[in-house]
Formats: sequence, C-alpha cells, structure tokens
Amino acid sequence: MSMPLRRVVLVDDHDLFRAGVRSELGSTVEIVGEAASVLEAVPLIKELDPDVVLLDVHLPDGGGHAVIAQVAPDRPGVRFLALSVSDAAEDVIDVIRAGARGYVTKTISGAELTEAIHRTADGDAVFSPRLAGFVLDAFRSGDATSPDAELDQLTAREREVLQLIARGYKYKEIAARLHLSARTVESHVSAVLRKLQLSSRHELTRWAAERRLI
Repeated sequence: MSMPLRRVVLVDDHDLFRAGVRSELGSTVEIVGEAASVLEAVPLIKELDPDVVLLDVHLPDGGGHAVIAQVAPDRPGVRFLALSVSDAAEDVIDVIRAGARGYVTKTISGAELTEAIHRTADGDAVFSPRLAGFVLDAFRSGDATSPDAELDQLTAREREVLQLIARGYKYKEIAARLHLSARTVESHVSAVLRKLQLSSRHELTRWAAERRLI
C-alpha cells in the first residue's frame, strides 16, 4: 500500500539546511512552505494548515515552543516535530512540554526523517533513541509537569544566553558562538534580567548556579 502524501512546513533559519532537507526527503513528503523565524512561521502555518511542521528549537526571535504556543490553539490538527542540532535535555523537554510530538537531531538520514514525518502525522511520538530517555526521566521526576516558574518565562535562546553569561563568556564571544550580533545578545541579556528581576551579571550567575544551570 502506498504511503499518503504529507504536507510539511519547514521552520529553520539556515537557508542551506532547508535546501538540504528538501533534497533528502522522499516523494511522499512535500514541503509546502518555509520560514526562518517565529514571526514568519506563525501566520504561514495557520494559512497552509500542514500535516506536520518540522521545527528548529532555536530561532532568531524565539524558541520553537513559541511557534507551537501561537499556532496550536488555532490549528489543533497540525503536528510538530522538532529537528535540531541540539541534543541538550533542556531543549528537548522545553519543546515537548510546549506540545511537539517528537524530537530528532540533524544527524538523521533522509529516509529516517521521511519515516519520522509520517509517524508524527499519524500521531506517534518520535524521538532519536538517546533523547527519549530525557523525556522519560523528566516525567518520572516531575520536571515536565512542575517546571521552574521563573525559568519557564525564558525562551530557549534566552536560556542559552543565560548559561553562557553565567559561565563567564563576554557578549562578543556569545555572539560568535550563537551566530548573533553583539547587540542582539545584549538585548537577550536585558530581557533575561528583566524577566528574572535581577540587576547584574553577578546576580544572574548566582541565580543560574543555584539552579545548576552552569
């Protein structure tokens, strides 16, 4: 029996990566739209109403969970599959808590990704093998249902910046690591300090250390 054609929106801020995904997917998956940011993705997904959204967890203007939060109430039939270079436990839990059906890393092959898209469209939970353990551990320990209320205010990108600041990196160093401008990093730091009601890098570092984020 032939597999049904799955309509997919691809959300990732790297043009070259998106082109690579398009070339690797099988004939039963059609990329019907692409976006490079939360701002672009939300209206596009609502308009196209695809079967599956392939979603990077780190976008220039927020995390993948922000896309899910804004789309899911209006398009409950759309399934989200995170596709990221990151295999960090906090990224996995963040996007699954938001409502993604699965999480696979960018080392996945084209054939495996095609299968993952079909399984996600069918309602299965799909994870790269090592990542499934993060989710099971989090639910077992209660982390997924009882998140740190303060930490939960931060986007995935803001958490990245927070960790790097707390580890002593300078703005320019963080900008180089995350492929951002120093001004954007400074903006993220300001947002983190405001949300956490902190006034300095020293306080931020202590806050992160208390939560074992460093």
